[in-house]
Amino acid sequence: MAAAGESEKYAESGTARPPYLFALVLLLVGLALGIGGILLAIAGGSPLYILWGLLAGASAITLGRGSRWGLWIYGLLLVLLLCWTLYEGGLDPWPMAPRLGLFYLLGLWIALPFARRGLSGGPSLTLPVQRAALAALCFAAIAVPALGLAFNSLVIQDRGIVPGGGVSLPGAGADWSAFGGTMAGARFSTLDRITPDNVDKLKPAWTFRFGDEKAGGLQVTPIKIDDTLYACSGINTVVALDAETGKQRWRYDPKVARHTPFLSCRGVAYYRVPDATGACAERIFTTTVDGRLIGLDARTGRLCAQFGNGGEVSLLEGFGKVLDGYYSHTAAPTIARGLIVLGGTLPDNQYWGEPSGVIRAFDAVSGKLVWAYDVGHPDRTGLPPAGETYTHSTPNNWGQMAYDDSLGLVYVPTGNATPDYFGAQRRPFDEEISSSIMALDIATGRRRWVFQTVHHDLWDYDIGSQPVLFDLPGTGGAIPVLAQATKRGEIFLINRRTGKPLSPVEERPAPQRGAAPEERLSPTQPYPTDMPSLAGGLLNERMMWGLTPFDQLWCRIKFVESRYHGPMTPPGLTPSITYPGFLGGMDWGSISIDPQSGVLVAVTEHLANRAQLYTRKQALAERAYAMGRGREGLDALRGINAMEGTPYGEMTKPFLSPLAVPCQQPPWSRISAIDLKTRKLLWSRPLGTGKEAGPMGLRSGVPIPMGVPALGGVLVTKSGLSFVGASVDKTFRAFDTRTGKQVWQAALPDSAHATPMTYLGRSGRQFIVVAAAGHRSLSLSAGDAIVAYVSP
Repeated sequence: MAAAGESEKYAESGTARPPYLFALVLLLVGLALGIGGILLAIAGGSPLYILWGLLAGASAITLGRGSRWGLWIYGLLLVLLLCWTLYEGGLDPWPMAPRLGLFYLLGLWIALPFARRGLSGGPSLTLPVQRAALAALCFAAIAVPALGLAFNSLVIQDRGIVPGGGVSLPGAGADWSAFGGTMAGARFSTLDRITPDNVDKLKPAWTFRFGDEKAGGLQVTPIKIDDTLYACSGINTVVALDAETGKQRWRYDPKVARHTPFLSCRGVAYYRVPDATGACAERIFTTTVDGRLIGLDARTGRLCAQFGNGGEVSLLEGFGKVLDGYYSHTAAPTIARGLIVLGGTLPDNQYWGEPSGVIRAFDAVSGKLVWAYDVGHPDRTGLPPAGETYTHSTPNNWGQMAYDDSLGLVYVPTGNATPDYFGAQRRPFDEEISSSIMALDIATGRRRWVFQTVHHDLWDYDIGSQPVLFDLPGTGGAIPVLAQATKRGEIFLINRRTGKPLSPVEERPAPQRGAAPEERLSPTQPYPTDMPSLAGGLLNERMMWGLTPFDQLWCRIKFVESRYHGPMTPPGLTPSITYPGFLGGMDWGSISIDPQSGVLVAVTEHLANRAQLYTRKQALAERAYAMGRGREGLDALRGINAMEGTPYGEMTKPFLSPLAVPCQQPPWSRISAIDLKTRKLLWSRPLGTGKEAGPMGLRSGVPIPMGVPALGGVLVTKSGLSFVGASVDKTFRAFDTRTGKQVWQAALPDSAHATPMTYLGRSGRQFIVVAAAGHRSLSLSAGDAIVAYVSP
């Protein structure tokens, strides 16, 4: 032992120089943390980064002078960092990475014998002490995060819940006839040939590509009628595919003008003309990104000449002059009682006076306008008189509608009166229906009721989720329910006959500080009290994240410098944090319901935005012009949004670190299930791995479960399976609906930000189909593939 000690002593002192390189690196780390820590403390945040900088600097200087005391100071730093990390983040591995990762890597470096040569003085490090220190470093760097990852990857589950069923709704069967499976929008299939026991035998059946990868990606959910699948691309090319083989039967290209920044088509609609035979007895309807409604023969793909003007209806009639790109459609048309009901998509935050959000119904045979609901003129159901237009800048509908034929009501989710982030000029009728669900009479277009999910919305919390219709048992008979998911992460249960909430709604005080001086804020906002919130909780400084301690520190500084008083913190002339951000919560993926178990399944995204208003002078100095008035297409949505006609411009961006990773710690998405009988959370787990994520948009290749950004819906089946793409890791998954256990996965050509669908083929086999084409604001690519899997 003495000989070993002498050998080690010689190895440390010898004639070698002190570890100057290590000391220099550590000194630079200390300086960066110390200076950043001072800035954070000045802003009102934690002062501990100053301590970490001082300890790192002290260790560096001492080691640079050749003293072993530098090792002991560094060891003290590691111990304190570990205690601090456990205090702020518990056993969650994600807070550990930026707080401990760099320091433990440096610790492993200095723990190597050659790195310590040239050190003398201070307590000697015997060989057992060195081994113990190295073991502790390895355990802290590897075992503790691994244990935390295993713990945090477990499904959160209330084991006292027994799914109760009792839910009644129409499900899709051999066909998938509408965007949500049926007009009830539950994304539920009665097919049960693919089960938890055989899902692992699912194999790829076919892949179809549109051949235009510059079309903006696919968000389409195809429909299936008889033996044909119908789908559309982001530039509204419509195809009919053999449902068994995926081979193209026909294609129609409307040759759209690509002025709009929203190149998206989420679905087409099918209609069979009563008692008709021959050409166009069966029709496929599609809308376009340049404002047209088109009717096609479902058998041949040819235009239906008797529909509209040679097969087309202009959706710009009654709007007056519409600048290119300002009126488009992304949702599938809603077909009800021979009528095609449509809303419209508008570019956000360009100018006050953008086209109307009018809702219209057209005859599915002739294409003639039957009624219009213009909230500015609710008693006028036809075209505006000569010289007038539909009321400009009213709240629009771009999300998918739902329909109840027994009540004769079409349910319309609405957006904001543009612009989203400044509302002082909104009129009473705008405020009445903004970010709401409206029930319109299918025969007349008159409004029966409206339920609002956000008062005076200033956060782009427009409703992109399709309402979901189902019945619950009640003492006086079945209760007709509408479940509305929101970007806020809240789910409202409403009596779809009356518009009254079934889940009690509480008006809670909303933040009131920091808005523009002209703004008028709602003093309260509505919250459902007996449905679990999927909003992701409240943010705080401890939750700020990064890949390194430096970008994490940057995020902490920016968070503390920003205004955040909880949900609904208003935008203003100083930066503010909005959480959840404008992608949700729940967006166009909506929610899905399995009536067999009475379980609601949802994908939620948990990413924050950072928003700020700019004076008109500041906006003009940055050349923040509206689309068509100095900027075109997506360029008009980058940087500062013009919001012309108001005193301000505005910029909202995802809250990202300088390395382009979210400033809040993972998970950034979850898939969750709620028992509708008990209205409690049944299970919840992060969705997706980090293999396609990394700094500056680079692919890491590391398949660690972390809950990556996700947009898309869930398909639930009678056999108890929930199929979902949604996450950016290019993976298609199946979960056991009752337990949350993952039972299958397959690699996709791109991420799938659409809702899957299912049907029976001619062979009697069950197919699962999903559009897997990426999303330019979330994914690394944008493709054009539709992928089918089949049961054995």
